Amino acid sequence: MAVVASAPGKVLMTGGYLILERPNAGLVLSTNARFYAVVKPINVELKPESWAWKWTDVKLTSPQLSRESIYKLSLKHLTLQCVSASDSRNPFVEHAIQYAIAAAHLASHKDKESLHKLFLQGLDITILGSNDFYSYRNQIESLGLPLTPESLGTLAPFASITFNSCESNGANCKPEVAKTGLGSSAAMTTAVVAALLHYLRVVDLSDPCKEGKFGCSDLDVIHMIAQTSHCLAQGKVGSGFDVSCAVYGSQRYVRFSPEVLSFAKVAVTGLPLHEVIGGILKGKWDHERTEFCLPPLMNLFLGEPGSGGSSTPSMVGAVKKWQMSDPDKARENWQKLSDANLELETKLNSLSKLAKEHWDVYLGVIKSCSVLTSEKWVLHATEPINEAIIRELLGAREAMLRIRILMRQMGEAAGVPIEPESQTQLLDSTMNAEGVLVAGVPGAGGFDAIFAITLGDSGSKLTQAWSSHNVLALLVKEDPHGVCLESGDPRTTGITSGVSSIHIE
Repeated sequence: MAVVASAPGKVLMTGGYLILERPNAGLVLSTNARFYAVVKPINVELKPESWAWKWTDVKLTSPQLSRESIYKLSLKHLTLQCVSASDSRNPFVEHAIQYAIAAAHLASHKDKESLHKLFLQGLDITILGSNDFYSYRNQIESLGLPLTPESLGTLAPFASITFNSCESNGANCKPEVAKTGLGSSAAMTTAVVAALLHYLRVVDLSDPCKEGKFGCSDLDVIHMIAQTSHCLAQGKVGSGFDVSCAVYGSQRYVRFSPEVLSFAKVAVTGLPLHEVIGGILKGKWDHERTEFCLPPLMNLFLGEPGSGGSSTPSMVGAVKKWQMSDPDKARENWQKLSDANLELETKLNSLSKLAKEHWDVYLGVIKSCSVLTSEKWVLHATEPINEAIIRELLGAREAMLRIRILMRQMGEAAGVPIEPESQTQLLDSTMNAEGVLVAGVPGAGGFDAIFAITLGDSGSKLTQAWSSHNVLALLVKEDPHGVCLESGDPRTTGITSGVSSIHIE
């Protein structure tokens, strides 16, 4: 009777900060690191007197954090009231539960009895995140193991999570949990929304692209509710690229207008939640999403430098403050950055096109370049098609170098470490390694994991080089799939890396 849904983590290759404002675009890759939500009834059997209940139970368990919360769900108002929590509460999951339930109430106007029965059985929700969302450096080092992906692979799936420690005076406080920057809150929110909507028979995750009960695809319903839940939990309307990636997978993304969620803000005034959801589902969602993935024979690698992560909201706040204090300089920087982002996107798309039209030549060039540093790639520009491929490869590198320079300048002007000096040295050495196309700090930057795109089979050399620099290469890879229905609980089915029974293209 359990329903299990999962949603992927993300890597924002381009568009950091700019993606907050339309019409700037970002390239976001989904990964095989996934968050899982398991939904099942608390009580299989219902007693006759159950129908008189006005409240039912919701249990939320996070085994990796050793946390459990018990809520009472009002069957009249569809609101949650926490009655027991082993530790701090999870606003992302709480909002996801409330808004998914409100959508179920709205969708079941012709069959309230079946929904009521599901509610009366109670909701038992378990959330689990792939190890790659979190830092396990401390555990690996305490075991005396080398900082390699192989060492990560020896850890149990869904291992207990390390907590950061704050300074005694509260200064320089890192995020509570040591994360790698893959967007755990967006993936978690999306997985909970999808699992609940499927369990409550609002959507059909086995065929979510078809039109459902709200006159749009079930995938779009999941997206709208997950975006709403995530924004309300954050206390602000973000760009939404991480939720969009969690729902649809890898893409080129332009954000929705923030006004589309203005209707959700009236929820605090006492308007019934199902009416709020009705307004949101009818809203003008004007985000733009187009298909994107890495060119063939290119691989995503993430390396964790061991700094415990950065606080994205505080960095975004500092950049916005700089924009207001020096608007002319900020506009100039953003325009140059936008141009460089577009140049990298153009080069990658061109490489995908060349691979499709000249596969044998493309294969040979990538194989040759994968064992050489970039300054030697031109040695293989012996024919017109070879030269065209290598020109695009080098053009992508130049665009990435410009992006990094402009991001550093923005950080220096705003007084935040978008590409800290330690990351700069690491990225420079990474880009100078054999077979590395580009490297950078994803998203808002800071001390989260860095990314690299490698050619062919050169990744193993990179992970060894990172290990020598005290950087732990993660197991995460690009996986273009978004939210999906799983065949069972990942703890018992052995699913640990996003290999799922049903994928959504």
